[in-house]
Amino acid sequence: MPTAPEVAPPAQTPEHPHPRPHPHPHPHPVAGAATALLAAYTPPARFLGTPTRTLLTTGVHAEVPHDERPLPQRVTATLTAAHRAGIADPYVIGAVPFDHTAPAALTVPETSHTAPPLAADPLIALPTETPDATGWRIRPVPAPEEYRAGVAAAVDRMWRGDFSKVVLARTLELTAPAPLDLPAMLQRLARRDPAGYVFALPTAPGRTLIGASPELLVSRRGHKIVANPLAGSAPRSADLAEDVRRAAALLESAKDLHEHAVVVDGVHQALAAHCTELTVPARPTLVRTATMWHLSTTVTGTLTDPAVSALELACALHPTPAVCGTPTATAREVIRATEPFDRGFFTGVVGWGDAKGDGEWVVTIRCAEAGERTLRLYAGAGVVAASDPAAETAETGAKFRTFLNVVGATL
Repeated sequence: MPTAPEVAPPAQTPEHPHPRPHPHPHPHPVAGAATALLAAYTPPARFLGTPTRTLLTTGVHAEVPHDERPLPQRVTATLTAAHRAGIADPYVIGAVPFDHTAPAALTVPETSHTAPPLAADPLIALPTETPDATGWRIRPVPAPEEYRAGVAAAVDRMWRGDFSKVVLARTLELTAPAPLDLPAMLQRLARRDPAGYVFALPTAPGRTLIGASPELLVSRRGHKIVANPLAGSAPRSADLAEDVRRAAALLESAKDLHEHAVVVDGVHQALAAHCTELTVPARPTLVRTATMWHLSTTVTGTLTDPAVSALELACALHPTPAVCGTPTATAREVIRATEPFDRGFFTGVVGWGDAKGDGEWVVTIRCAEAGERTLRLYAGAGVVAASDPAAETAETGAKFRTFLNVVGATL
């Protein structure tokens, strides 16, 4: 995996002469290293910015095939072949869909550039251009009243004891009169939330998955792992006093704390099977994005078997109750019966993983699928027995703001 250089274009740090060593972001990165990679992005390149690095890749050395083998096995075989073909320290980058039986979009890049994280680059604070008034046509799928009815039906079933949680999503289909400017969208996403996980990844010819997720599914570095489940949300306010009030109310919300506890318990159970030590804080804290507050718990652990890769852990966790529900099988059935669209890569996983097993895999939320002139925006809400259909509809509307603000559209 490439390490963060001191200058851009990427170069080797003195501590790590190997062409693609494990990442140790330099404590004093040169201003402009990360933002230079951000500015250099044009489709169909792959861009990924995380709190530990900024990656820009071009070209495809190899694609991970889709067959009957488990995804981690296919990735391992692809990385092994790439190493034999002369790639010094190969890694995969890309996206995994919500449906684990559907094809992933993971590749070994032909050319890779890397820099320190965007949040460490002081130039990321510079303002970006305001989006033009594009004249978007917006079509909600499903209509808000249909979404509320789906939430109400799920709540009724939960009161009957059929299941305890489901995450229901809705979409907005946006159509522009001119071709989309994806580099400009990525700039705005990155500058609004530079400390999160920003991505623009091709998933099919002419299709790009673009977004800024706040949620780390799991990362691995050596034998140490980190997961950061988020569940329970409240919209931000432009008024400081109201914004603080909403944050404090979220920390005390019985409904949101219950929703969050269900997710943390699911993550705890999935990781416990792979760890000798696992630390799970008793109460959540808060993380914020430009548009939302989220309840957050950072789970840390030590692997029992250091051969278990970050991607294997991600597959063991995915989908968490934060994006699907619990029990998982029942929640999937409710999602299929309620949502009138295919989620595709929404609520899947994006990230990178190398041949040593290290990597960062992120929950694919606050995202859109882009075509030449179209954007499909996604937003979901965790539904529990105490949920109010109108409130959950409003929550998804607030989550849409991440992208609506970026493209200059309003509901």
